[in-house]
Amino acid sequence: MVEDEHDDDPRPMTPEESLALIAAQTEQTRREIGPNPAVLLAVWGLVWLFGFGLVYVSAPPTALMPLWVAGAITVAGFVGAMAYSAIYGIRAGRGVRGPSRLVGAMYGWSWMIAFGGLTVVNTALIRLGLDTDLIPLLWSGTSLMLTGLMYLAGGMLWQSKLQYGLGVWIIACGAASVLAGGPHNFLVLSLAGGGGFLVASLVFLVRSR
Repeated sequence: MVEDEHDDDPRPMTPEESLALIAAQTEQTRREIGPNPAVLLAVWGLVWLFGFGLVYVSAPPTALMPLWVAGAITVAGFVGAMAYSAIYGIRAGRGVRGPSRLVGAMYGWSWMIAFGGLTVVNTALIRLGLDTDLIPLLWSGTSLMLTGLMYLAGGMLWQSKLQYGLGVWIIACGAASVLAGGPHNFLVLSLAGGGGFLVASLVFLVRSR
């Protein structure tokens, strides 16, 4: 009696199982080679938390370290975060073609254009004789408002409720920092602003898993 050579073959996959396998492999590939927004948000959250926190504890009356040292550390942290954001944007656009690539590129350039204009306006106001005590409030308030608006725009473009909600929170933090006055505005930026990024990172991580 001849044994059927096909007895050991696995049974054919159903269409539902095939689609599930394709989806699982696609998601695995995306996680392995694609950028992780949770990491990006965590990076900015830590920079805000520790950077602005250092500035707050370095300002009078605490003055735990020279203010220029805290400022230098904070600037270095922001430069590193911006470099990582640029790398993230390049990786996110890798392999993308058509209108999506154009939208992503225009959105990325919008950050540079908007903050370039903001820098010119704020610098001009300072040169026109803005009170020294108001300069930190000017930069923190306007920068957060612009950042929040950019996140609102991103949330609308990609229909992301999480990104839109983060934009609302950042705008609220910007308003609160001005109302708090100096140097407490840096405490608001550290705890509320940095904490908001970290919470958004955690939510995104949990949802993606």
